[in-house]
Amino acid sequence: MSLPLIRRSKPKHRAADKVAELERQLKDQQAETVSAFGQLIGAADTIAILEADLADVRAKRAEAEEVVVCLDADLRDRTAELEQARADLAAAQAQLAPYLAAEANANAVTVPPSERDISSFEDQATAPIKVTTLWDALGIGPVVRTEGSTDPAHLPAA
Repeated sequence: MSLPLIRRSKPKHRAADKVAELERQLKDQQAETVSAFGQLIGAADTIAILEADLADVRAKRAEAEEVVVCLDADLRDRTAELEQARADLAAAQAQLAPYLAAEANANAVTVPPSERDISSFEDQATAPIKVTTLWDALGIGPVVRTEGSTDPAHLPAA
């Protein structure tokens, strides 16, 4: 009796294969969970640092606002003092103006503009400088080129 050869094909739905696939998926999800948890811890640390920085910035901002308020008050005070000083200066100039005018009249320059004291060596007047051409200074005329011609009609008139 011969036994028929049974061909066995690989079963497509074996329970062991399904269990192995589920274990692989579980390991992948656990790795993703660990990665996400690490990112969560890092984000929490970053948030804590940023919150501390925010608190510092808010404290510095409050301090800066206080400084600005103080400087604004000082500026207003100094502006009021400046206006008062300008008013006092204008009043003093108004009172002093007659005295300054009297002093200017007493010490006025009375020399006519056409006269000049030239008794000092440094104040000696200078004579005008005569500027002439070399031809006029030496008493000569311009040089004329004859280009080899001896005809007087060819020469330019001097």
